[in-house]
This record gives sequence, structure tokens and C-alpha cells, in this order.
Amino acid sequence: MNREFDYTKMNRVLALDSSGLVASVAVVEGNSFGSSLLAEYTVNYKKTHSQTLLPMLDEIVKMLELDLKTIDAVAVAAGPGSFTGLRIGSATAKGLGLALDKPLAAVPTLDGLAYNLYGTDKLICPLMDARRDQVYTGIYEFREYRLERIEPPMAVNIREIAEKLCALGRDVIFLGDGVPVYQGRLTEVLMAPLLAKGRRHFFAPAHLNKQRAGAIGTLALQYLREGRLETAAEHQPDYLRLSQAERERAEKETAEKKEPKG
Repeated sequence: MNREFDYTKMNRVLALDSSGLVASVAVVEGNSFGSSLLAEYTVNYKKTHSQTLLPMLDEIVKMLELDLKTIDAVAVAAGPGSFTGLRIGSATAKGLGLALDKPLAAVPTLDGLAYNLYGTDKLICPLMDARRDQVYTGIYEFREYRLERIEPPMAVNIREIAEKLCALGRDVIFLGDGVPVYQGRLTEVLMAPLLAKGRRHFFAPAHLNKQRAGAIGTLALQYLREGRLETAAEHQPDYLRLSQAERERAEKETAEKKEPKG
């Protein structure tokens, strides 16, 4: 989607992230010379995103006395993540985009997570618990203060991503809701190989280790500058793998095909 933006003036983004356990809404503005987080509302406590996301958005709009018509784009964590959470975030972003006639910036969830650790010289490995003994993950680093992918988003067994990190042989920081689930196994697999190379692994602190709409919005400002936008009608979340219901249906169909006829 092509739209002209004046990058010497402040451009404003409304950002949403409901891709995991956390629900987060933020407003970020910036231009080529810098950016500012105007507001961020994040909740990670016993409520569904259908209960929290719109009230959080309303509260930020009230606190900032924000006219939503003044935003330049709606940013959304586009996946992977929770199927229900992604659908809620996607539907909310699409609705806002259509109502306001604004483009969408679809930012990969794992990119947003990795961006929490802006500027580190270590590898970054976000982990989202994908169940069935898998994680949504990738491997990132900052090169000249720009986030780059070493391994793209994937759904893999925790041992597979650990082996990739062992092969790279560098210090690594983990973050995401998959950390408390797999921290023990990661330490078991990584400790000896990394120490043998004089390297270590770390876990991000609480204020940086979950999804934040502020990171999604800040990355979306880059998307604006690069023209990486889409219409609300075009947007679809990236689930990265089939839902449980789809997997079970496929397994059932495969089993039925294998059954002897007669």
C-alpha cells in the first residue's frame, strides 16, 4: 500500500498487541530524527483480551485526549501467537483501519518481542509457548542498531532452537512467555556447550520479557518510512502453523485414508 508521508513531521501510530498472554495498547509518535512513547497500557492478569483490549484503548484515548483521526496508521502484532488473541487483535485493527480510513502496519510478534532488547550486542531469542512441546521462536541481533533476523520466525521443538544457538556459540538473551515453561531444559542443553566457548545465556527481566505495544508501534514507524503498509481489507494474521482443530481434522483425514477398505 503506497501512501505519502512527510517524515520531517511527527507521524503517530496506534499500536495493539494481543498475540500472547499479554494485552497491550500504545500510542507512539516520531519522525526520522527520533520517536516518543506517548502512552502504553499493558495487562497480564487473568482476563481475556476480549475483556481488556477495547477498554484499554478507550482509556488511552481519554487520557491523551486523542482524536483517532489524527493517527497515521494502526499497528498490530501480526503473529505468530495465540489463535484467539491474534484474531481479536486483527479484528480490532481492521475495524479501526476501515472506520478511520488508515493503513495497517503488520509487525511480526517475535520481531516486536526482540525489539524490547534494543541495542544489545548479544543474540536475542524470543520464545512463545506454542504447546505440543513446541515454541514460536527466532534468532535476532542488532547490527548498527537495526534489528536483523538470523533465523526467521518458526514453530519448533525447544531442543531444535537450543541446538541452533549452540552452533552459533554466542551470548544469548531469552524472553517471552515460553521462558518459564522451558527455562530448565534450555539451561540443561545450553550450559555446557556455551560455557565451553566462553559464552553464557541470560533471561530478560520482568519489565522487558513480554509483548509490549510500544515496541510494535516503534517498529511500525520504520514501516511507515519504508512504505511497508497494507489496507485493513488486506490484513491477515500470520498463524505460522495450523490451529489445533485444523491439525486434528488433518490427522483424522490422514488416518481415514490409511484405513483398509472393504
